[in-house]
Amino acid sequence: MPEATSLDVLVAGGGYVGLSLAVAVKKAAPHLAVEVVDGAPEHAWKKEERASAIVAAARNLLDVLGVWSEIAADAEPIRRMVITDSRTADPVRPVFLTFDDTGSDEDGQPFAHMIPNRAMIGSLLRQADALGIPVRWSTSAADFKTGQHSTQVSLSDGSEVGTRLLVACDGARSKLRDMAGIKTVRFDYGQSGIVTTVEHERPHDGTAEEHFLPAGPFATLPLTGNRSSLVWSERTEDAKRLVEGDDLVFEEELERRFGHKLGSLKVVGGRRAFPLGLTLARAFVAPRFALAGDAAHGIHPISGQGLNLGFKDVAALAETIVEADRLGLDIGALSVLERYETWRRFDTVRMGITTDVLNRLFSNDVTPLRVLRDVGLGLVDRLPGLKSYFIRQAKGTAGSGHPRMLVGQRI
Repeated sequence: MPEATSLDVLVAGGGYVGLSLAVAVKKAAPHLAVEVVDGAPEHAWKKEERASAIVAAARNLLDVLGVWSEIAADAEPIRRMVITDSRTADPVRPVFLTFDDTGSDEDGQPFAHMIPNRAMIGSLLRQADALGIPVRWSTSAADFKTGQHSTQVSLSDGSEVGTRLLVACDGARSKLRDMAGIKTVRFDYGQSGIVTTVEHERPHDGTAEEHFLPAGPFATLPLTGNRSSLVWSERTEDAKRLVEGDDLVFEEELERRFGHKLGSLKVVGGRRAFPLGLTLARAFVAPRFALAGDAAHGIHPISGQGLNLGFKDVAALAETIVEADRLGLDIGALSVLERYETWRRFDTVRMGITTDVLNRLFSNDVTPLRVLRDVGLGLVDRLPGLKSYFIRQAKGTAGSGHPRMLVGQRI
């Protein structure tokens, strides 16, 4: 006899990727039984202080899910991007490349927005609740056993659940990925990313800046009001010293990198550091099992595409599940899930290689490389066609064959 199945899809991980996948599947196929489990306490997400860059394709997905209309008031458009290359002590930072309003969508929308993570999670949770999706906090998937017709998942609270498909959205150090026997390609950059929020005297006018410094990129990203989110890459030992050290030293080092163009600065958020590296799963799927988000890929934040890659996973996996269900196919069958892997594999590997090369090229102080990269940046800045190509790539809508939600269509 077939094993009893109580769920169609169990999503392990209640972050942006896990919640958006659950909402996307349930919204398109209300008859499917979908549930989310997460080991974090129920209200832990409310302490989240970070913000994320959401490109046009991800904005389209959030719009289809009914989230964008709720969070648009908290979103700050990125209308201009400035790229410089210098040393920390240089008195002048020459601008080698700028992207401005020529990167707007056809409907006049900017190619990206900065969104507070807390607002995004809150809206996704409200959507999940409205659709009747149970979200079980303080409960993680502790183990699983894959059978012919379902996967039996043992949860950390001692209960068990059967599901036709288990989706691991449990982060870059995914335990479920390891349990599934999926190997990874992994590199440690010896860098950590420092994240914090600052307030400044003068408005940023929607301008994001990325300063390439010898220790790694220093990015300032516009938030609502006279505030900016910082993603500051440093050598790991230096980042640890800065985050754990004296407030005055931190603010002095921050000011050296930020400069005085926006007036005096004040740190208004907590500061934390996280290790930077490249992690690519060798496979995205196994029988009745799929990876999405950071569990499938972790890249350097130099391009601001990490979360957006996760949203692309959501769009592709949700469409794969829903279309298979409509055709009467087994949504957990490997033959079905391989379509998702094929859809996402090349784009993920390409982005991983791109960010790896960029980080290695720009995070150094070798004079010949500095000359080469600065000439390259200047060349791109002078070729409108090439700039336009890079903008379309950054928006996530270049080319054809995208999952429907990434171009604003329902599944």
